Amino acid sequence: MTDLPPVRGTLTPGRPLADLTWLRVGGPADWLFQPADIEDLAAFLRDLDPRVEVFPMGVGSNLIVRDGGIRGVVVRLGRGFNAISVDGDRVTAGAGALGAHVARRAAEAGVDLTFLRTIPGSVGGAVRMNAGCYGTYVADTLCEVQVVARDGAALTLTPGDLDFAYRSTSLPEGWVLTSATFSGPAGDPAELQARMDDQLARRDATQPTKDRTAGSTFRNPAGFSSTGREGDTHDLKAWKLIDDAGLRGHTLGGAQMSEKHPNFLINKGTATAADLEGLGELVRERVRERSGHKLTWEVIRVGDPLPR
Repeated sequence: MTDLPPVRGTLTPGRPLADLTWLRVGGPADWLFQPADIEDLAAFLRDLDPRVEVFPMGVGSNLIVRDGGIRGVVVRLGRGFNAISVDGDRVTAGAGALGAHVARRAAEAGVDLTFLRTIPGSVGGAVRMNAGCYGTYVADTLCEVQVVARDGAALTLTPGDLDFAYRSTSLPEGWVLTSATFSGPAGDPAELQARMDDQLARRDATQPTKDRTAGSTFRNPAGFSSTGREGDTHDLKAWKLIDDAGLRGHTLGGAQMSEKHPNFLINKGTATAADLEGLGELVRERVRERSGHKLTWEVIRVGDPLPR
């Protein structure tokens, strides 16, 4: 690779990524960059050869890194990007902050962002994927985001700039989201905490939270998340289509579709990225054959497979 610009943060060549993802799989990044602050990030991207690919990575909660690793530079935001502050009904969080921490801090201040409590991962990933739960999405609460473009320009974007859709935005590849500001309705802190406790209990009762997973594997063909409310329909939910295809608990190598929730892909301890992605593709094929529905991956898959 071409020479890289000098940095004040940490720049590590050939960094294995498996220990940085929840599924614990994946080969090395050519380079892993952990910027010291926004200025360090902006200067690096400005001076980096534009031919070099850049992949922003959060805490790896919704990610399969293929076994051959990632070419180019992986950017991972650390302590300089996890601050959370509250001003009235507005909550600003660094992209590296966990959504669960943002929800708790907001609740303590009487701001209702409780939907973030059970969404795994960081704020940056939640915004990029328009994460949602119990009928509320990032798009419903976001005021603005700060980003650094691939050319190093620091920009402020509004929700309209992001073209929010179900589990997606139009944020360009190689752009790094650095912080987000949300607004939520007022609520009693004790009531908000009780609601989050109830959400956690329901999640733990229905999802394999103690296993190595990356959250929901496929998007719901219905085009929306479960609301958690009485009367919620499951006809076009991914888990129901997988279950109806007889794939609850199905295995491939060290990968398994969860017995507890069949839309969760699990590393049983020995899985490779190829096992996990291969099982996911098998599930997509079997569901399409049985129901005619084409499941779309929600888990992000990046990098190169190992050479055959």
